[in-house]
Amino acid sequence: MSSLAVHSKKHKVCVVGSGNWGTTIAKVVAENTKQHSDVFEEEVQMWVFEEEYQIPKDSKHYNDETSQPRKLTELINSLHENPKYLPNIPLPHNVVANPDVVDAVKDASILVFNLPHQFIGKTCEQLQGKIVPYARGISCIKGLAVSDKGCELFSESIGEKLGIYCGALSGANIATEVALEKFSETTVAYDPPSMDSQHPTPQGTPHGSHTDLTKLQGEAKGLTGKKLKRTAMPSEYPPLHHKNVKKLFHRPYFHVSLVSDVAGVSLGGALKNIVALAAGFVDGLGWGDNAKAAVMRVGIMEEVKFGKMFFGDSVQTRTFTEESCGVADLITSCSGGRNFRCAKMAVAEGLSIGEIEKRELNGQSLQGTGTAYEVNDFLKKEGKEHEFPLFTAVHSILEGKHKPEEIPQLIDTSKKEE
Repeated sequence: MSSLAVHSKKHKVCVVGSGNWGTTIAKVVAENTKQHSDVFEEEVQMWVFEEEYQIPKDSKHYNDETSQPRKLTELINSLHENPKYLPNIPLPHNVVANPDVVDAVKDASILVFNLPHQFIGKTCEQLQGKIVPYARGISCIKGLAVSDKGCELFSESIGEKLGIYCGALSGANIATEVALEKFSETTVAYDPPSMDSQHPTPQGTPHGSHTDLTKLQGEAKGLTGKKLKRTAMPSEYPPLHHKNVKKLFHRPYFHVSLVSDVAGVSLGGALKNIVALAAGFVDGLGWGDNAKAAVMRVGIMEEVKFGKMFFGDSVQTRTFTEESCGVADLITSCSGGRNFRCAKMAVAEGLSIGEIEKRELNGQSLQGTGTAYEVNDFLKKEGKEHEFPLFTAVHSILEGKHKPEEIPQLIDTSKKEE
């Protein structure tokens, strides 16, 4: 049954972040805003952390004008390419790079967050009071903040800081492959706030509602039980149900599955890095594919258990076992991701994983090691280390308390069952 609703406004989209993955998502989104111009404004603002960049001499863009360092935003907007973070990939002309984050988000009803997790807090502080109160967010940032005080999803952290609803996107998505339009899948978790379903009947129809939804506020409980104040999406905009959210991200080369399990999608993207370290350890020992598959099976079971134990009924098992954000992302990470590769090299070369990090990552740190320590601190506080033998084993190996060769004994639960 077709809707009689008439929407006088279109959704304006801003991508907050412009690294490798951020620029790739901006490309995907801009292709879709142009295709679905009945729902979205075509222009997509992309916030860029401004910096000077020198076009390399071997680049097709090198000439007299680009022979000197220039602002990255100027280069992106003139070349329609991000030469530093996504070189040689053409961007749609409706992607507009903006160095001012406040100006970039102005009037945007959809905010797509895609920046390093350590910048979430500072960026949200800059945006407080600067966004429309009814904006809706999608976090493409993998991981979660875990400490002995508790777990917090990045999507929930963003939502809490800005007073908006924020979903999550995660999957087996290597940015460059997506940008090159090689086929892949992803999972978007978006559970529309109930107040957004309260669209009044369009004015001018019999019994039309005259409620101003921009002033309608409500309370909702976050995944951690905190009460969050939110403002309803005005009825002038097309509703952000799953069908329209899918229109924003789905491409012929980038297939999107919509779910409502924000916690499960977020956890899958974070915990798989711990499992990838374990897979790298056993692969570095030369134990073959059987051993790696065994570690992956135990790993995905512990991911599900962690979600169920600490996020309750909001987490669905099928998110981990059927979705790209779960089993597919785990397979990719345990086959060639950098957590897997560095762990494998550490064992094969007899070096610590910290030494491999310094040699291979140019000052960056592995997500898996940080997550392993954070998760262990949390599990220790909860008295649940024994419930997660693989996660605990990885932490023990990183600490030097056990060796990778001991993984089979460390994850053997048969003794506990006897």
